[in-house]
Amino acid sequence: MTSDAKPGVADGGAAGDRPSSRTRTPRRTQTRVLVLPETLSVQRLSELTDQNPIDVIKQLMRNGVMASMNQIIDYQMATLVTTAFGIHTTMAEPESAASAAKAATQRPQEDAELAPRPPVVTILGHVDHGKTALLDTIRRTQVAEREVGGITQHIGAYQAVFNDQPVTFLDTPGHAAFTAIRARGARVTDIAVLVVAADDGLMPQTLEALNHAKAADVPIIVAINKMDLPGADPERVKRQLSEQNMLVEDWGGDVISSEVSAKTGDGIDGLMENILLVAELAELKANPNKSASGTIIEAKLDRKRGPTATILVHDGTLKVGDYVSAGGAWGRVRAITDEQGQTITDVPPGTPAEVLGFNAPPEAGDALLAVPNERTARSTAEDRQKLASSQSVQSRALTLEEVVHQSAGTLKELNLVLKADVQGSVEAVRGAVEILSEEAIKVRVIHSGPGAITESDVMLASASEAIVIGFTVGVEPSAERLANRMGVEIRHYNIIYQLTDDIELALHGMLEPVFTDVVVGQAEIREIFPSRRGVQIAGCRVTDGHINRGADIRIMRDGKLIHESTIATLRHFRDEVTEMTAGSDCGVTVQGFNEFEQGDVLEAHRQERGRR
Repeated sequence: MTSDAKPGVADGGAAGDRPSSRTRTPRRTQTRVLVLPETLSVQRLSELTDQNPIDVIKQLMRNGVMASMNQIIDYQMATLVTTAFGIHTTMAEPESAASAAKAATQRPQEDAELAPRPPVVTILGHVDHGKTALLDTIRRTQVAEREVGGITQHIGAYQAVFNDQPVTFLDTPGHAAFTAIRARGARVTDIAVLVVAADDGLMPQTLEALNHAKAADVPIIVAINKMDLPGADPERVKRQLSEQNMLVEDWGGDVISSEVSAKTGDGIDGLMENILLVAELAELKANPNKSASGTIIEAKLDRKRGPTATILVHDGTLKVGDYVSAGGAWGRVRAITDEQGQTITDVPPGTPAEVLGFNAPPEAGDALLAVPNERTARSTAEDRQKLASSQSVQSRALTLEEVVHQSAGTLKELNLVLKADVQGSVEAVRGAVEILSEEAIKVRVIHSGPGAITESDVMLASASEAIVIGFTVGVEPSAERLANRMGVEIRHYNIIYQLTDDIELALHGMLEPVFTDVVVGQAEIREIFPSRRGVQIAGCRVTDGHINRGADIRIMRDGKLIHESTIATLRHFRDEVTEMTAGSDCGVTVQGFNEFEQGDVLEAHRQERGRR
């Protein structure tokens, strides 16, 4: 816990006066207000809320946050839990320098246990542009020769050492698996290396991979490969990159590029230096002295060994004998092997490994969590299975109709994946929708291209909370099934005006509200009648529009505002009424106001939300 302020009950109860976490006596009254620090561990949050740690983890999972008991979460994440338990919270005041120094000596030395971890690098690019060959050269192994036809058919996780510093590489089939993992909420990659062949330049799949990397919001390093070929033209590649708003450093931009040859090994050292430079700037650290948490990279069912999973540990250390849970799978780690097939006993942060011991293969992208015992592992997996359907509904991208009816101001950007029949149509439709952007809300086309809607488009939309737009194109059956399963909306158009009208309607639903004050009626006070309990009744004639019981009113005297309130009672003779219209007489009492004078005007008004 980083704050010196003592978290507890703000209404006078000290933290020590509450039942211990063992008692588990929940207090869910509306008067309870917890003072929470800016950051705290899940275990500490469970103690402060008098809840079982597993219940706290479940609430975090329901909100798409995967965290272990020792993991540090921020105040915003903590409020997701406290709100579910009916507990009001407030954040502790920032601590002074003196209290910070005192807290540093008293709190657990979490910061002191942090250690640098290897960066995780994903290799992306067009097929046959040399992704695996480049990784092969870096590792000085022969991975590419083992691939069917020289094409990567699965995710490989490997580690290379350069200048005594390890770097973890994920070799993916293009970008599909990279996005599938991210679509499941896992932020695995620290750096993306985009491989572009110097003789081919940017190809359609290269652009698609680039858009996926941009959507993931990770640093991108461009590796211009095949510089040994006679037709190599790196300047053409850099020009094409600039057309995609990717300006390399040679051209005055901030995108790092390296000219390499996977075949000869030229430029590999420079690429590795750039990777380590970006990693150094990111200050990647983790605590190896805690229970492990990580991500499933791939999993399969081995006939001889049973379910196996390639895992990447983010924090903590995974050891043989640990109980683990990942998605709906659970088990106890029976064996661990590295990428060379060598048996190891533990996996530190930032390191990939293959694990045996799950009861069933988990799915790529599932969060891996080491837990204290078998009971916890089993119950966590079962809870995740129960929550899978509800989570998919909660985490899916919005439909266009839902966007229109969103609360004002909750969205600032409408993400689209756009596919059309030909490139000319792509450019025309993209220009037509992007011009609809306004100062307060933007249309962001995160990917566009010609051809049918594919699974890759759906996964990118899911990961980016986007809507897929198809203009005079179809959708692959597998992509349609995936969209239904992931809750991604696919909309088809063949008339551009219908498309732009729908997008414009969605944007108006997303804009901050514009409210206009509308006067709905006026009444002039003609006579004043005293009443019981010191409340005066204003005898009025409605001169314009109508007035309603409970309406907001302004009391005007000689054109000046005297008081603002609401109509408490509205009578016609002795009868209680809800509305009086122009030309009728009525008696009115006003909430909290008695100082009427003849000639005062009651002005009923309301706020109307208008379109921009």
